[in-house]
Amino acid sequence: MGCSTCSSVTTADGKVAGCKSNGGCSTGGCNKMNVFDWLSNMDMPALDKFDIVEVRFKNGRKDFFRNNENLPIVTGDAVVVDVPNGHHIGYVSLQGELVRLQMQKKKVANDSEVKNIYRIATQKDLEKFEQVQARDLPTLFRTREIIRELKLEMKLTDIEYQADNTKATFYYSADDRVDFRELIKLLAAEFKIRVEMRQISLRQEAGRLGGIGVCGRELCCSTWLSEFKSVSTSAARYQNLSLNPSKLSGQCGRLKCCLNYELDTYMEALEGIPEIEAPLLTARGEASLQKTDIFRKTMWFGYRDENTWYPLDVERVKVILEMNKKGQKPDTLAVDKEDTGRDANQALNSDLVNLDKKFGGQGSGKKKKKNKKRFKNRNRGQNNQPQQ
Repeated sequence: MGCSTCSSVTTADGKVAGCKSNGGCSTGGCNKMNVFDWLSNMDMPALDKFDIVEVRFKNGRKDFFRNNENLPIVTGDAVVVDVPNGHHIGYVSLQGELVRLQMQKKKVANDSEVKNIYRIATQKDLEKFEQVQARDLPTLFRTREIIRELKLEMKLTDIEYQADNTKATFYYSADDRVDFRELIKLLAAEFKIRVEMRQISLRQEAGRLGGIGVCGRELCCSTWLSEFKSVSTSAARYQNLSLNPSKLSGQCGRLKCCLNYELDTYMEALEGIPEIEAPLLTARGEASLQKTDIFRKTMWFGYRDENTWYPLDVERVKVILEMNKKGQKPDTLAVDKEDTGRDANQALNSDLVNLDKKFGGQGSGKKKKKNKKRFKNRNRGQNNQPQQ
């Protein structure tokens, strides 16, 4: 569970609140799914203030609750909320008009199904809650032993006790369907609580556990990403990434979610690049596609008997493809037969012009003028010397 006031929360007078641990929170939950309230300093009409707040629980789990009592709640406050068959303690993560937008985004209806906030948590409530939280790790270890004894194909990830110590939610992941009816009986008898088993995906499991990605930043799923979209290997192919499972997979064992971030940009850039289904035919031989620079619109081709790659512009590739369809072959990849003679003549003419400028009459005349000017300046300096 995160601290009651995380380091990113500001109080009403604008001062930064927090545990002053500089990011080293012992609970590990302070920075999970943080939301920056960019409307916090904006004065909203008191009569029209949105009465629903967002409350965060253990490991970034969030829910919406109604403030019917008009309690003076500040972001980061611990509140006692109504849950089925009991009460729980969470921390206010968002309030105001941003909550309305979040509810619209998550498609949560503003109706009677939204539970109420009982009160702001007192010091006594928080002390009892800490005692309840102390049961998490022993219960987790013991439950894993029971799962091994029952030989169930499931992985227990986390346990969350309610603040009233009457119910515990067990989060697990499994590849196939698991019959845990016997497990629930054993857990209820041993821990004297109501048991709820909740299956989560591997991506959600990685988000709850947290960690550092290969990019050096915290995992997206544990900081801001709450909706997981399917990621396919085609996203890596479109971005010219090597299909190496060890590099494309995240800590959850699935393809990285960040493969989808730039996919739309690559798809737009690929619209002007032709598809190469067969090698390009030239008089020199067949040239196969080796690499494509999507944003520079450059394609590298190479012959079978060479290790050299030749960069071609996309327009040049299209010209060669059209020639191959007509049964024609260019002389080389860079230029065809007609272009060869023209380019050779242009190169020869340019060389002759440069030589003429360097050794011709214009160049020699300029050189003589420069020499005359230097001679005059030297004589002028000698004439200006004082006589002894």
